[in-house]
Order: sequence, then structure tokens, then C-alpha cells
Amino acid sequence: MSRTRILKSVLALSSAAAVLAAASAHAQDAAAAADPAPQAAAPEQDEGPSNEIVVKGFRASLNNALNMKRNETATIDAIKAEDVAEFPDLNLAESLQRIPGVAISRVNGEGRNISIRGLGPEYSRVRINGMEAIGTTGGTDNSGGVNRGRGFDFNIFSSDLFNSLAVRKTATADVEEGSLGGTVDLQTARPFDYRKPTAVVQAAASYNDLARKAKPRVSTLLTTSTADGRFGVLLSVAYEERALVEEGANITRWTYGGFNGGFAPTSTIAGKTIAQINDTNPATALYHPRIPGLVSYAIDQKRLGAALGVQFRPTEKTLISIDGLYSRLDGTRQESQFQAISFSRSGTGKPQTIIRSGTVDANNNIISGTFDNVDLRSQARYDKLTTDFYQLTGTLDQKIGESLKFGAIVGYSSSQFRNPIQTTVTIDAANTNGFFYDFSTRFPTIRPGVDISNVANFAFTNGTSEVRIRPQTVDNSFTNAKGFLEWTTSPELKLKAGVDWRRFEYSSTEQRRLSGETVVTTLTAAQLAPLTNVFSGFGRGLTIPSGTPTSWVVPNLEAFQAYLNTYSNPTYATGGVENATARGSFVTVREEDLGAWGMAEFNLANAGVPVRGDVGLRYVKTDQFSTGYASQGTAINLVSADRSYENWLPSANLVFDVTDNLMVRFAAAKTIARAGIGSLTPGGNLNVSGGNRTFSSGNPDLKPTKSTNLDASIEWYPTRGAIYAVSAFQKDIGTFVQTMSTTVPYSSLGLPNSLLNGTTASPTDAFIVSQPVNSKGGLLRGFEVNVQQPFSFLPGFLSNFGVLANYTYVSSDIEYLTSANGATTVKAPLLGLSKHAANGTLYYETKKFAIRGSVAYRSKYLTAVPGTEGNSYNGTNSTTNIDAQISYNVTENFKLSLEGINLTDALNDQFVDVSNRLNVLTHSGRQFVLGARLAF
Repeated sequence: MSRTRILKSVLALSSAAAVLAAASAHAQDAAAAADPAPQAAAPEQDEGPSNEIVVKGFRASLNNALNMKRNETATIDAIKAEDVAEFPDLNLAESLQRIPGVAISRVNGEGRNISIRGLGPEYSRVRINGMEAIGTTGGTDNSGGVNRGRGFDFNIFSSDLFNSLAVRKTATADVEEGSLGGTVDLQTARPFDYRKPTAVVQAAASYNDLARKAKPRVSTLLTTSTADGRFGVLLSVAYEERALVEEGANITRWTYGGFNGGFAPTSTIAGKTIAQINDTNPATALYHPRIPGLVSYAIDQKRLGAALGVQFRPTEKTLISIDGLYSRLDGTRQESQFQAISFSRSGTGKPQTIIRSGTVDANNNIISGTFDNVDLRSQARYDKLTTDFYQLTGTLDQKIGESLKFGAIVGYSSSQFRNPIQTTVTIDAANTNGFFYDFSTRFPTIRPGVDISNVANFAFTNGTSEVRIRPQTVDNSFTNAKGFLEWTTSPELKLKAGVDWRRFEYSSTEQRRLSGETVVTTLTAAQLAPLTNVFSGFGRGLTIPSGTPTSWVVPNLEAFQAYLNTYSNPTYATGGVENATARGSFVTVREEDLGAWGMAEFNLANAGVPVRGDVGLRYVKTDQFSTGYASQGTAINLVSADRSYENWLPSANLVFDVTDNLMVRFAAAKTIARAGIGSLTPGGNLNVSGGNRTFSSGNPDLKPTKSTNLDASIEWYPTRGAIYAVSAFQKDIGTFVQTMSTTVPYSSLGLPNSLLNGTTASPTDAFIVSQPVNSKGGLLRGFEVNVQQPFSFLPGFLSNFGVLANYTYVSSDIEYLTSANGATTVKAPLLGLSKHAANGTLYYETKKFAIRGSVAYRSKYLTAVPGTEGNSYNGTNSTTNIDAQISYNVTENFKLSLEGINLTDALNDQFVDVSNRLNVLTHSGRQFVLGARLAF
């Protein structure tokens, strides 16, 4: 969708809503004139404090969130919009990290996924307007790539569409199963949240100091209700653009000297024999960077979102709410990458590469060296990525008499990810001399030995260079229906029971070249030169060692495609299921969950016992059906698998109100989290890309991860807006799902050799084979400390200050399988678990002026156990992010603001092995947003 069309759509929607608002306001005035009776109060909402009218100001939003937490029997933390259509962060994930126990992972400088109490995105559920949903986007290869699991990508949405979010950390029977860490509830605004017709318009300019581009950000909210309070409508629209650059070092892991055939026999390292250099035992071998290289991504994104809310109260006892949500994330990513691919290439690559000299550190790493006969590569890649998310829900709240209530929600959500263009072209410089690297500093020295900005040093050769064309899709959809009855038997007791049904459908596809990616049209030097250009300016804002290049020649993709006629030339034709390396991505999964539950809520305060809580039981039956392509003898066929399983999940929450301001909480529950949806296929996927050789397969028999949870906390609310709390929790995790990775020759896989036709791989090449399997699990324990204190007790201007701070400690011992037969295991922390996480915000707020600064820290966490090629594990090092915001209310209705995000330009530092070998080190710059807001 073009920018013009997007802006026209925004204007059209805004105009339509404005006309509706004006017409309704006119009708309201007319009705008021005809009937001088006062306007009815805003209708009662059934979800308690979460639907209170939000008072203006950051401090007031904190108060409202604390009221919600305090009144719930389950452990819940919330964030409320500080004013209508004004969330405190530009990204929902960035806001979630302020909550105790929540940490986020970022992609392209923006929050993407969350972890709750050490449990990653696969173990958390997201509900939007009361209904579960999954949102899927694509990232760079070193940031996780395309989301094919159950984790939710929060960067789909603009935060302007929401007015509250809550994280449920303990289970209750009435909340659907599927989460070990927590359930995140996102709520869009509804018209009955507002007492009068309201219009808000916001406009801002967003600037990234690495991309050096300013982009627009606009949003509007319009809402009105009839004079009798029976009907209301709300429309919110948000549009923004982002331009950023992410760049740095990309190493693609480390491997041992004997891998891929070893180095040339003439290689020398002082004090080491050739047998030691080419040792094939990962436990004793010397390690080297697998593909040392440099990378730069230029990313442009457009995000359009709209939320529509309609509420109707036909009687005093009936409330009908209809919520619609749409978001489109539309982006492009241009990649310029330089690599020394020789170290990861068998045959004519690594076995021909000669180590002239090298230095080995105490961890058996060849930390620096000079090499001859090195194959260099420059590649350009272009991706177009879009996600269309939409959801429609209908909610009914019906009171029957004075003590009975019926509630129901029906809805549908869909997330459609499209990567219609993913094109990569490589040019190569074979057998170059004098290549040097040095990893003694965190950002390595990489000296090519030849002028890589001179196209004369490169060639485009059939059998070596590559043209990759890999469009792909991922679709997720949810259909949801649930209903419940609530009977208030007395002021002390409520009985509730309900049923819910969900259908989740997943499908993915991919296209790849039929003739093979290394089958290209060889070009002469004269033909190649005009099809390239020089990428320059690399490394701004990074501490780059002397000699590391800041420019290199890259393919011009448009020129290449035009010259080779890739869209109509049969040599470059693509196929799906008929393609050996693409058909493994053709996966479908259908999952249906039928649940029934009952629970009792009690509050014995009126009986003189300061105890309240809930106790309940949930039953759920899961049916799964999946398909994929798998090898059956010499044939590759579409195969299917189906199974069913049942779970009984009890839960209880108790709150002791020791005094009016002091409470103690206890909770216990059994919970489950189902395996990643893309992992349930019975098929497999073969991939040969450059020096990478992998075969991954699914496992339709994966059991859900089960956990028995215990929680306890003490909360003290000394004054309005303040809390001091300590929480402790334990999760006994069983039947944990891990990815088992082994390295074996292709010939041992039982696959036909014909699958390798058109690739550079041979049957004797080592392939990394991975499959999800169930392991024994382990124990997770931790505690949280949460402090929130406005300094209203201080004199003068000091009373306008306030602070929020929290710290979470989590430890775990998970038993991971290290051999396919389960004979050997290793204990390590749970994937995605940071042992330490902390957040702090200091704010100052008056009626006119507000300023706040926030810091978020997350210690290192693991992303794969065991690692591949002899590395003990893969992970991401610790991060510290600092943000700040300043605002000034020019008038009661007009405000100016300036926000700074990632002010220290934090690094994305990924590693492999316990010895912290560098894998990825990139940065994406600082973001500044200057905005104005008008409300009336």
C-alpha cells in the first residue's frame, strides 16, 4: 500500500468518524434540550477497576493500575494510559518491561517479544479484548527470523490503539490455559470509558540518529455516546513510519578446526601440530569463527492501525460490546554483507585455506590469524515484509435478576505474514591471500587482504556464486467462543462455571529456485562491473579497529534482476512443493481446545475474617492435526499426524488483608504450555545456504510443557499511589520441550541424494540436524521486589517527584538432552531466562510540566542448549536501555512532548559457548520523537 493510499485511508476514516461524532453530538444536544434530565452516568463495567475513567497525568495512571492490582485476588500487574489515547511508551513491549518480572527482546531497536518470570514468549499467552491471538512478523536472521511459534510479536501494533495492559502472573480457572509465565491482556478503548464526546489528535516526527532520517507519526481518537448512555461508538487510527539502520559484526557462530574437512595440511600455528589444528573432537579441538563478516541493514517500516469499538445497552441489565482491531506492518529491509565464507565451506573452501600464523587463547580459540586461499563473499539481500492482523470480537454481559449473571465472548483473529520478495545475490573472490582477523577486542579486526571496494577482485561464477529467491508466508488464525454463568449466593460467595472452545490454525509456505541457487549465468568482468555499486559509511557509532573496512562492493539487485531477467528466465524459476529445499516449509497445523471450568470466589470480610480468594478447576481436551512433507524410502510424500490429550488444572488464590494497607497473597496452580505450533509438523526441511547445511524436522508427538506453580507475596500500600512488595515463586517444570541438535553426514539421514541436486553440498558433508524433543525439565525459582512511591510527603517542588523500581531474580536448572537416545544430558538455565532483571523510573510531574527517565537492565540469557558444532550453548549478553520523556501542557488541551529511546545506543551482543565467543554485535542507534497533542 502506497503512502498516499495510507494517508487517504487515515483521512477518510477520520473524516467519517468526525461526521459521526458531530451528528451524535448534535443529536445529544437536541435530546438534552427536549429532556432537561441530567445525562446518565457512564455505564457500569463488569471488570472492576480496569474500566475506571483514567484521570489525566502519569501519577494518576499509576494510581489506577495499583487499584486494579490491589482489588484482584490473582497476582496482576497493570499499566494504564495516562490520558485518553496516550500510552506511556511508543511500543507495548517497551511498556511491559516496566512490570516486575517482565523482560523483553528487541529486533531493529524495538521491543518484539517478552519473557515473564524467566519464561520466554513461547510460554506466555496474549489476549486482546478478552480473546487469545498470535501476531507474527519477520526479523533479520540474527534476531530470530520469521516467528513460526506461539510467541507474540508486539511490534505489530502502535501503542496509541490501547489504553491498558495487564500481566496475570498466577492462574485462575476462568482464564484459558496455555501459559506457564503469565497471560497478557491488551485492551483497546471503548466508548463507555468516556463521559462525553472526545476527540484527540496527535502528530509527531520520529528521528533515528543512525539512519539520519525523520519520519511522521500521527494518530486520532474520536468517540461519542447518545444522551441516554445506551449507545456509543469509538474510532482510533494510528499511522507511523520508521527508518533505521542496524549494523555491526556477524560471525555466524564458531566451529572447530576439523569441521568441514579441516584446514589445508600446510597450515601452521606456533606450538600446534596439524593434527591439533584439524582435531575433529569438539572437546579438545581448536575453535575459529565460522563466517567472520560485517553486515548492515537499512530498514524502512510503515505501521497503520485502527480500532473500532461499539457498545450498546438495550436495557439496564444488558451490555453488548463489539471490538474491531486492524494493524498492518509494512516494511523493507536492504542488507549489505561482507563475509569470509571459506571457513565454513567444505570441498574447495576450508580444505584449501592455509593458516599462515595464529594465536590460540586459554579457551582453545584461534583468536587471531593470517590466512591464504580464503574465499571472500559480498552479498546484497532485499526483503519486503508485511503483516496484516485483524480481529473482531463480540462480548455480552447479561444480568439475570439480582444475583445471576451470564457472559459470553465470540471472536476471530488472523495474522497473515508475507515475505513476497526475499532476493539475495552474491559475488565471490576465491582463494585470496593475506586475510587477517583478530578477536582480542569485542568488535573484531577483519582485514580482507584485498581491496574489497574494487569490483575487479570479485566474480559472478556458475557453481559458486548464488541467486537466492525465497518468498515465504506464515498464517495464524484463532476462532474463539466462550460463555459463563456467575451466581452471587451471598455477599461472601460467588460461584462461577463456564465452557470455552478455541480453534487455532497455522500454515506456512516457501518458494525456492528449482534449478538450484548456485546455478547462475557466469558473467565476465566487463558484464559484472555495471551490476554493482559500493556500499560505504559502515561503522558510524561503533568502535571499529583500524584496518576493518568501512566500504565494500555489493551487487545492485535491481540491475542484476534486469540483466539476468530473473522474473522470466527459466533458470531462475521458483517452485514450492516440487522443490526439495522448499517443500519442508509447507506445514499446516490445526488445534482445537475444548475447556470446562468451575470456581468459587469468596470474601469473608463481612464475616469478620479478612480473607478473600478463589479456588477452581479447569478441564481441557486438546485435538491436534498436522501435515508436512517427509521422506518415505526414496519418495517424499505429504504425511499427516493427529492426536488428542486431556489435562486437569486446579488453581487457588488466597489474599489475607492483614490491615487496610497490608496484604499477604498465596497461590498454587497446575499449568501447561503447548509446544511451538510450527514444531508439530511430521515433516522435515532441508536447507543449503552458502556454507550452512541443515536439516530440521518437526515432532507431532510433543507433549505440552507442564508446571506446578507456587507463589507468595507481601504487599504494603502505605499511601495512595505507593506500594512496597516482595514476591517469591517456584515452578516445577516437567516434560520440557527442547531442540536437539546433532552434526552428522548427510548420507546418514536416509534421504535421497537427489535432494542435493543444484546445491554445493555433497552426501559426505556434515549437516546440523535439529528436532524438538521432550526432556525432563527442572525447577525454576525466583523472587521480585517492587517499589512505587510518589514523594508527595516532601515539601515544595520535591513533592512532585516519584519513583518506580523493581528487581527480579530467577534461577533454574533444566536438564537438556545432548544425545538422541537420551543417554547423556547437561543442566543449564531455561532458554530465554535472565537471572537478573531490573527497571527503574524517576519522574517529576506538575500540572504543566512532566519529565521522566527510565532504565531497563536484563542479564544474559541462553537461546539454544546445547549449541551446535561443539559449542556448549548460544545466548545473548546483558543489555541496559535508557529512555526519557519530557512534556509541557501549553493549555489544558494542548501538549508538546519529546521522547528519547535507547539513549545509550545499547548493543545487540550475542555469543556462543561458555567462553563467550562473539556471534553477533550490532547497534541500531537512538530514536527521538517530537510530538504535539490536541484533545477536546
